[in-house]
Amino acid sequence: MSPGFGERLRSALGIEEAPKRVHRTVHGIDVMLENTRPEIADEDVFARLGEVLAMIERYAPAKLRRLRRDIAGIDVKRFACRGAFFSETRRVLCELTFVVNRDFTIAEIASSLLHEGVHARVHAAGVFRTPASLAKEERLCRATELWWGQTVPNGERVIERASALLTMSDEEVAPVVDWRVAAQRVAEADRKARGE
Repeated sequence: MSPGFGERLRSALGIEEAPKRVHRTVHGIDVMLENTRPEIADEDVFARLGEVLAMIERYAPAKLRRLRRDIAGIDVKRFACRGAFFSETRRVLCELTFVVNRDFTIAEIASSLLHEGVHARVHAAGVFRTPASLAKEERLCRATELWWGQTVPNGERVIERASALLTMSDEEVAPVVDWRVAAQRVAEADRKARGE
C-alpha cells in the first residue's frame, strides 16, 4: 500500500510521525505509553510497570493509595532522567528505557516512582515551592527512597543510591538542569540506538 498524502507531506517536510500512544489502567492508575523505540515491546513496558506497582502495593499499600489520589496518571516515554512529576498535569513520568532495562531491579524503578510520588504529595498539600526549598524537597524524596530500600527484599542498590544522594550539597541534590541540552542528548542516544 502506498503512503497517504499526510505521510508523503510529513516525509517531504522532514517531519517525524507523531509517536503512537497507548493508554491502559495498571493497578488503578491511568498509564499512557509513548513508545518511540521499535525494539521495546509495549507489553514489556506494561508488564514491568505492573510489577513495580504490585511491589509497592505489597510493601507500601498506603503509599500506593496516596499516589492514586495525588496523581492523574503515569506517562512512560523517553526523557532525560529516570522520572519526573509535572504539577501542571499532576502526572508522573517514568522514563521508557529505565522501565524496561533489566539492569535495574523492580525495586529501583519503584523507588523512582515513590520519589516522584513525594513531589506529588508536596504539590497536593499546597506547599509553596521556592528555589530554596527544592533541596529540602529532594531530600524528602531521597529519604523515602532510603526507607523503601530498607523495606523491600534486595533493596541494597536503592539504599546505596539514596544514601549517597542524601550527603550531597543543596546544589548537587537539586541541580539546575538545562532541559534543552538534556533533550538533545536523549535524541542523540536514540539516533545511535537506531543506527543512524
